[in-house]
Amino acid sequence: MHNIRGNRQAQGTGHGPPGEGSPPSKEPQREEQPSPSDPSTPGKDSADSLKPAPKSSLTTSLIQKAKRQNNTFPLFAEGFSRNRTAQEKALALEQQVLVLTKELKSQKELVRILHKALEAAQQEKRATSAYLAAAKDKDRLELVRHKVRQIEELRRRVEALEQERESLAQTASLREQQVQELQQHVQLLMEKNQAKQQVIHKLSEKVTQDFIHSSEQPLVPPDAANRDFLSLQEKMEHLKDDMEAYQTQNRFLNSEIHQVTKIWRRVAEKERALLMKCAYLQAKNCQVESKYLAGLRRLQEAMGDQAGECSELLRQLIQEALQWEASEASADSVELSPISEYDEYGFLMVPNYEVEDLQLLAKIQVLEVRSHHLLAHEANERPLRERWAALGELAPSVELKQLLRMGVSQEHRPRVWKWLVHRRVQHLQAPGRYQELLSRSQTCKHPAARQIELDLYRTFPNNKHFTCPTSVFPDKLRRVLLAFSWLNPSIGYCQGLNRLAAIALLVLDEEESAFWCLVAIVETIMPAGYYSKTLTASQVDQRVLQDLLAEKLPRLMAHLGQHQVDLSFMTFNWFLVVFADSLISNILLQVWDAFLYEGTKVVFRYALAIFKYNEEEILRLRDSLEIYQYLHFFTKTICNSRKLMNIAFNDMNPFPMKQLWQLRTAHRERLEAELRELEQFKANYLETRASLVPVVPEGCTSEDEGDGEA
Repeated sequence: MHNIRGNRQAQGTGHGPPGEGSPPSKEPQREEQPSPSDPSTPGKDSADSLKPAPKSSLTTSLIQKAKRQNNTFPLFAEGFSRNRTAQEKALALEQQVLVLTKELKSQKELVRILHKALEAAQQEKRATSAYLAAAKDKDRLELVRHKVRQIEELRRRVEALEQERESLAQTASLREQQVQELQQHVQLLMEKNQAKQQVIHKLSEKVTQDFIHSSEQPLVPPDAANRDFLSLQEKMEHLKDDMEAYQTQNRFLNSEIHQVTKIWRRVAEKERALLMKCAYLQAKNCQVESKYLAGLRRLQEAMGDQAGECSELLRQLIQEALQWEASEASADSVELSPISEYDEYGFLMVPNYEVEDLQLLAKIQVLEVRSHHLLAHEANERPLRERWAALGELAPSVELKQLLRMGVSQEHRPRVWKWLVHRRVQHLQAPGRYQELLSRSQTCKHPAARQIELDLYRTFPNNKHFTCPTSVFPDKLRRVLLAFSWLNPSIGYCQGLNRLAAIALLVLDEEESAFWCLVAIVETIMPAGYYSKTLTASQVDQRVLQDLLAEKLPRLMAHLGQHQVDLSFMTFNWFLVVFADSLISNILLQVWDAFLYEGTKVVFRYALAIFKYNEEEILRLRDSLEIYQYLHFFTKTICNSRKLMNIAFNDMNPFPMKQLWQLRTAHRERLEAELRELEQFKANYLETRASLVPVVPEGCTSEDEGDGEA
């Protein structure tokens, strides 16, 4: 540091400390110029300029510079120089040290950068030398590949850093919002404090005025004043005694309340534990009862119509078991914590199952969903609602895709769904098209109208909007399904379309919007032939799902194959109605949010995620009957929507759409070949049967022929 500064001063740069901006006069400059060479030291000037200056030279140069700058004021330069204190000189020296320290840091940083550049150049030189020294093209190709791998690794690092930067930016924006909220809160508190200060000021003024007013009143005689003072003092003593008594009583009551609160909490915890245990025991009891009844009936079927004491005893046992089951079902059951009977879309929170163990499991499930919702409300729901509110105009983007996967808040869902549906059917929509189809359905009766009417009141029996006689939703659903049957005569109506249209009605509420949502699902999202009479595309997707399950969850598929469990009994309906009968409403609508944007790939992802979510529970079951019973209702036990979403879109990766298309194409070809073979087999059978002459065995006549002869 001293060497650098000494060299600069030896070269006559004349830089002063910060703040000394006035240029030096000519006279000091002459003082700093090097003196003529001494005869005793010839030729040392050039040599001394290359040698590092000693430390004392820095102090000497600084003092000379200070004197020089003092001499810039010719009127009182000498007097000012004599009057300068030691502190000012020390301050100037400290400023010089700071400047030199900054220069040293910058020089070190420059050296570090040059070192890095030198290392990079040396590495490049080594790589080039290795490339040129390689004897064969194969070695050179391997070096190039190594470089490509390094470049790819660097690109991945850059992408990871970019993602981290985006996440940090989002976190910073959230923090800024929180800071703004806190600032608003502080502003409110300051306003409240100011209002309180004003109130205190007014009260002080009032007390002062009262005191002045009381001093202006005529004085009371001394005896009367003494008597009043003594009476007031006596009352004050009584009030103090009462206050001490109340304080003692209050402390006692507080301790009692504290003890009672502790006892109440312990009792509440025990009650919750006992309720859960009782619910579990009742569920197990119902399962044992059902197995007992099934065993009795199988034994009765095995014995047949054999008369005897055993068959009579079996009938008696079955009758007693059924009567006992009915009496137990009508008895007072365990009352769990009170919950809302219906959710915001009208679905029954506790489904009215006929089997008692399912009822208890449904109650437990509703409580878990409710607790999970309350816990996740502040952590997830509120920020998500704020992000949707700040989104503004909708446009396809990565951010919108992520938000749709996380779920749309209830107040924004109708607007988002209308936009998603319009993107898919805008080439099909025409003004007045829905009204035209409605008028046609009123003038002409469609062949599918009878089946639509039969399925109308079987749509969502656990939803109050479709079971209440005074509800307008069944009429809306009827008109939507009839209009679609006229729009697409090749399909007309297929069982399952009523549930798709019902979900659209519950969210969008408008008939025409629900109609176009149904059109978007059937004609643009699902593959062709999904709702045809043969359900070809639906069968293909079931085979594709089996392949994906074998790839993603091999342990589970091996376990199910060991017990000969066919999953298509459950999964076929999942795909046909997009989980409408399977998942609880808040998770179901979250699936639909992503499904309307991304397509059928979402259905496969969530189907795999559902099995992954419950994989360990299924692996613990060791009987095919138990597995089928569990698969019948296990989708209703899923309450953590965030966990299910992470499994679907993270744990199931990679999930390329190209693989899905290839599997669909291969299985469609196999299925069509099997159907052609089956049709050929039917045709051969009918041809063979038609060629045979019916022969009536001798002595065998019909009842009509016998009556005629009689």
